[in-house]
Amino acid sequence: MDSRLRGSDSIFDFLRDHHILIVMKKNISIYLTLGILLSALALYLSFRNVPFADLATYLTTINYFWILPSVFIALISFVIRTLRWQFILGAAHTVSFRQAFHPLMIGFMLNCILPGRIGELARPAILQKKDNIPFSTGLATVAAERLFDIILLIILSITVFASVHIDPALDISFGKYHLNRETLLTIGAGMFKLSAVLIAGIIIINFSAIQKVVKRLIMAMPSIFFFVGSDFKNRMQEKICTPLIGFLENFALGFALIKNPRKVGICIVLSTIIWSLAALSYYVMALGCPGIRLSYFEITAVMIIICLFIALPSVPGFWGLWEAGGVFALSLFGISAKEALGFTLANHVIQIVPVIIIGILSAMAIGVNILKLHATDKLKDR
Repeated sequence: MDSRLRGSDSIFDFLRDHHILIVMKKNISIYLTLGILLSALALYLSFRNVPFADLATYLTTINYFWILPSVFIALISFVIRTLRWQFILGAAHTVSFRQAFHPLMIGFMLNCILPGRIGELARPAILQKKDNIPFSTGLATVAAERLFDIILLIILSITVFASVHIDPALDISFGKYHLNRETLLTIGAGMFKLSAVLIAGIIIINFSAIQKVVKRLIMAMPSIFFFVGSDFKNRMQEKICTPLIGFLENFALGFALIKNPRKVGICIVLSTIIWSLAALSYYVMALGCPGIRLSYFEITAVMIIICLFIALPSVPGFWGLWEAGGVFALSLFGISAKEALGFTLANHVIQIVPVIIIGILSAMAIGVNILKLHATDKLKDR
């Protein structure tokens, strides 16, 4: 274990040390309290019209034996996720499975318990502290990994929209959101535009000729301030322009894998396996839930619809919105609200609780104290 990570070090000590921009409360207890309150409100919005006696009765009829294989399959998908991230990182820096696994699980754990998807920043920060991988490079690999997920989600969404009839009149209200066909199409279109912009940006920054032009423009920035002295311009080049170029180079290095079609193909295969296993985990859990008699394809469609809905701004762990999305998706296949909500709630718990537990164990394994998280102020790549 790296001695730098022992004692009172924490994930946000990493973030503070490297000045990563995050808007947070002064300590983790306040932030967790905020997350719990938001989750409670979200669950209230989702369950306010549910007869709890019926829901409780349904939950007692679930055969929880199926939890074990469902959780096992879900965890295997995280092993494949780790292999994919390790492979993406390998284009810039060689890391072991363990070096990739612990930051990934800590990141997903933080996304489950804290607002703002803080875990996406924690992963490259831990890599920087532990393995001296530049933060911008690690961040780029996280972005590349997420891009593969978005592309697979778009492809699967197109398949769902082409195969499953979604009643235009079906509408489930959740807070300020209306979960309906139009919302799904809007989210899908937004993901498509985002992926197109990301792909274009990745291609642009990986062209050496374009990089040279951008670097020249950055180094020419001080000349805009023609009315100041040369000392100011020199300091600006040293303190702003040169670090910015370093950030750009390191960020481009994180996307180095994109230049290799074979490696891109391998990542697409790994991504397909990840999503297939995630759907299989849902399907296995459904086998133990009365009234949920859907095919693997139908369960996959349910998972995709839930994933699209939880892409909306939501509380930590997607509580409430996940359940509302599950009721909407299952209703497309004639599942009653009581059975849909019971299955979705139980499945939600088994999908995220193991991730939280393993994330905490990973934090302990590398000496990260998640109970002492602090705010940070500004971005600086080293």
